Amino acid sequence: MNMAKEDVNGGEGEGESSINIDGATVEQVVDKVDDLTLAQDSSETGVQEAAKKKKKNKNKSKKKKEPKQQTDPPSIPVAELFPQGNFPEGEIQQYKDDNLWRTTSEEKRDLERLEKPMYDSVRQAAEVHRQVRRYMRSIIKPGMLMVDLCETLENNVRKLISENGLQAGIAFPTGCSLNWVAAHWTPNSGDKTVLQYDDVMKLDFGTHINGHIVDCAFTVAFNPMFDPLLEASREATNTGIKEAGIDVRLCDVGAAIQEVMESYEVEINGKVFQVKSIRNLNGHSIGPYQIHAGKSVPIVKGGEQTKMEEGEFYAIETFGSTGKGFVREDLECSHYMKNFDIGHVPLRLPRAKQLLATIDKNFSTLAFCRRYLDRIGESKYLMALKNLCDAGVIQPYPPLCDNKGSYVSQFEHTILLRPTCKEVVSRGDDY
Repeated sequence: MNMAKEDVNGGEGEGESSINIDGATVEQVVDKVDDLTLAQDSSETGVQEAAKKKKKNKNKSKKKKEPKQQTDPPSIPVAELFPQGNFPEGEIQQYKDDNLWRTTSEEKRDLERLEKPMYDSVRQAAEVHRQVRRYMRSIIKPGMLMVDLCETLENNVRKLISENGLQAGIAFPTGCSLNWVAAHWTPNSGDKTVLQYDDVMKLDFGTHINGHIVDCAFTVAFNPMFDPLLEASREATNTGIKEAGIDVRLCDVGAAIQEVMESYEVEINGKVFQVKSIRNLNGHSIGPYQIHAGKSVPIVKGGEQTKMEEGEFYAIETFGSTGKGFVREDLECSHYMKNFDIGHVPLRLPRAKQLLATIDKNFSTLAFCRRYLDRIGESKYLMALKNLCDAGVIQPYPPLCDNKGSYVSQFEHTILLRPTCKEVVSRGDDY
């Protein structure tokens, strides 16, 4: 019996999908059909697997890249953690009473939109401050050499802020004043001071982007005996922040701070002390590349009647003391800063001229310390530095001390009086 080529499905076919059964037995035909079926199944399975793989790859590509997380210890620049430049906003506090209308004013919101680049700069500096202090809080222990503590902190700031000359970096030397020393102490090179369990250390450091400075400080004490002293200055600072605002008189902020500060007592080694506001220390306004921009925020009543204004930055800082509540200059100087308004001053010493050129290039009108001069390769500069101070070009800032044996605590935040609200730019989940 002759049969034409027939497709396994009954239709006409050709090539490999057809069976030539001329002279074939039934068993051979059945085997051939089975082989073709297996080949078809295998082909379909391969297509399905390829489709699944393609779909999987498609889904994989759809997944968003995970945002970078900071390492421990921190090593990733903050700008890389926020590649879109949307740095975290600080704590927002609404204005009160006569300024409540600002919250919903479209005109004021438009003003804020114009200032966004500047806001982004200061928020970036604030985020660096938060991340560095978080790390430092985790490693500060009794027994640390103070110079090592400062250099660890400063190197982390340089890394996270992507230090770049005068565009980004450290705003002023790391203050780590101990016990009765209230401010302006940092170790000079070779200093062997070691942090002790019963020390009260004020850690005051600053960051800046394009000269927009974040000035923020906190106090470290290992002995819980000092907790009320720390709480006094922390709550006094928060009170000052709450009272501050557009058109608020500086003296009113000072009165509110003093009332809270001096409501605290602390018992130290069996003796009770009332916590006092240090009457000759103040908060201050901040300007571009200018840590003290002219206005002072007192921390006692009876200060000046000057008002705060829209758009201003302020460092609200308070100092609580178990001593006299009054500081004087003492100890070896480490902090220096070029006079902001100084014009041309003729200098006779060539070495002084050379040192001033170095200071202008590296610090401009930002504060610096001797360790920073050492770091950039300056040596044998003390005579030239003294000459610059004597000429009024550079201002020395010696440590400020209450009476020996007393203890001082400090807390500080930088605030911005935005047109629509008050932003505590340096606020973190720690304080």
